[in-house]
Amino acid sequence: MRKLVVNTFLTLDGVMQAPGGPEEDPSEDFPHGGWSATYWDDLMGQKMDESMGPGKQFELLLGRKTYEIFAAHWPHARDQPGAAELNAATKHVASRTLDTVEWENSTLLEGDLAEAVAKLKEEDGPEIQVHGSSDLIQSLLEHDLVDEFRLLIFPIVLGSGKRLFGDGTMPAAFKVTDSKTATTGVLLLNYERAGDVEYGSFALEEPTDAEVERRRNLE
Repeated sequence: MRKLVVNTFLTLDGVMQAPGGPEEDPSEDFPHGGWSATYWDDLMGQKMDESMGPGKQFELLLGRKTYEIFAAHWPHARDQPGAAELNAATKHVASRTLDTVEWENSTLLEGDLAEAVAKLKEEDGPEIQVHGSSDLIQSLLEHDLVDEFRLLIFPIVLGSGKRLFGDGTMPAAFKVTDSKTATTGVLLLNYERAGDVEYGSFALEEPTDAEVERRRNLE
């Protein structure tokens, strides 16, 4: 089974909405679009190349809004870094409103989303990457379909905006597989799925009558 990987820019308070500019997602009157733009450094560029750079094989799973943003830009920016890989990649688009998708190598997912994505993961092929697509990610988390997070966590809080982990997220454990820090303070973290959440307690146990008696005898 191939991996489904979520690649996300994230604030300290978990906001992932419109990191690249106000036009990305102004919904709900979000006033902070473009919050990631001043933090880029070479390490972050290298990190992106590890997932999407020259020679990398991957497919994309995109929600409608992110698909429309990508499709409006990358076919017309073929001389930019990453354009060849993104244009060549197979794109799976999750949408209840689109009837067709025009970007090369794009197809609409049909039927139930969770079932369609689970079927994709069972097929042969490279890893499936999700970029942006906050609404889509909520459905993936609800059905425990995410195998890995590649997070870039920025040293800011915004207080409002769409968050990576919503109320419908399935409880799950993850392990850190890579950790770096950019010169601008951005944390670059990889988390892979690692089973179920394990529970415990730091509460002190009530002593038994025998233990109470033993302590009295020692006084």
